Amino acid sequence: MRSMKKRQFYSLLIVCMSCATYVHAQNWPQFLGPDRNSASPQKNILRSWPESGPEVLWTVEAGLGNGGPIVKDGKVYFLDRDDAVGDMMRCFDLSSGEELWKFAYDAPGTVRFPGTRSVPAIDGSYVYSCGHNGDLYCIDIKTHKPVWNLNIWTDFGGGEIPRWAIAQCPLVYDDLLIVASQTPETGVVAFDKLTGDVKWTTSSLGREGYVSPAIVKVGGEDHVVMIGASRGRGEDQTGGKVIGIDPLSGNILWEYTNWQCMIPAPSAYDAGEGKVLVIGGYEAGSAMIKVEKKADDTYSVSELYKNVDFGGHTKPPLFYEGYFYAQYSTNNRRDGLVCMSMDGEIMWKTGRDPGFNKGSMILADGLIFATDGDKTLYLIEPDPSGFKALASAEVLEIVAVAEPKYGNQNWAPIALADGKLLIRDQSQIVCVKVAE
Repeated sequence: MRSMKKRQFYSLLIVCMSCATYVHAQNWPQFLGPDRNSASPQKNILRSWPESGPEVLWTVEAGLGNGGPIVKDGKVYFLDRDDAVGDMMRCFDLSSGEELWKFAYDAPGTVRFPGTRSVPAIDGSYVYSCGHNGDLYCIDIKTHKPVWNLNIWTDFGGGEIPRWAIAQCPLVYDDLLIVASQTPETGVVAFDKLTGDVKWTTSSLGREGYVSPAIVKVGGEDHVVMIGASRGRGEDQTGGKVIGIDPLSGNILWEYTNWQCMIPAPSAYDAGEGKVLVIGGYEAGSAMIKVEKKADDTYSVSELYKNVDFGGHTKPPLFYEGYFYAQYSTNNRRDGLVCMSMDGEIMWKTGRDPGFNKGSMILADGLIFATDGDKTLYLIEPDPSGFKALASAEVLEIVAVAEPKYGNQNWAPIALADGKLLIRDQSQIVCVKVAE
């Protein structure tokens, strides 16, 4: 009898563990997904679509902007904005699109490329978001009220809001919430995620940028990696750098200074074995560096290669079976979707046919979902031998924006959970079915 009960207990335990894994797999809790690398554990992706495109399950209205949604336990969280009023945290039902609640706060003002430009993060019962004025909020998802808030720009020595405003996607790490204030006085800040108390800060990174922090493994240890902006243009650029930070103390562990991008936006990418891939727009291209811990507990940084023909304007690359994929269209380049090997060899570019311009991508079940920055969603089979689109459909709308010379500006990060792909344009969030 005891043996039977033990077997029943272990059977129940396995079922519970499987259910827990399933629930985790259905969440998209932060910028770039569960592991902050644009990869999803979703399986059973539909490999073809009807001629009309994938099934649209629901749409909801949204204001202008390029901020994206997150998902936890069947609920969608999204920071919206009305310039006349302020920012609004909104919560929807993932299955139906029904709005469940919202919390708004005063944050008036208009910036170039109006609207939100960040992705919230959710941890436990709290959702964290940062508006384009720098307002950082911790909101209780049960009471729908703020727990704490502050301003990562003005509260840390910032003056006039940066030209492209604040574009921070918060990072939860253990008991900390980490963001980059990037003021003239303070570079990166870590807060107690429950109280908002400052736990550590770094000195300034230099000129303000638009990069959110990333976690990279170095010798089995976690490092927060940040990218600082350079000054000047072309060959006259100076001051750019990549730094590694101890996430618990804020101590600077290492620095790489041979990187120059005057308006950096994509986060650093953990390429494995201490390698860090950094990409940028404005003809910055890419740099692969390797960070190693030495016997005296200090770190060495070596540059493995640089390649001006692989870069990205707004988001880090995807990585699949030894190859990187990124959308490299900037003010002066139209390389489209580009594939590069781990050792820096360019395999192919789509150029303008088809063009990919600051859209968003997710890797799932060996396939890539990619928005093209315009109207179209693509389903792509990643292959170093050439661009292979399995399906495409126009699912986004075009809305007049403040600066039409820069294109349609459907640049928001997409999210994937429970077989549903969430895509945001300049007027709505669209939910489409992409898995069985």
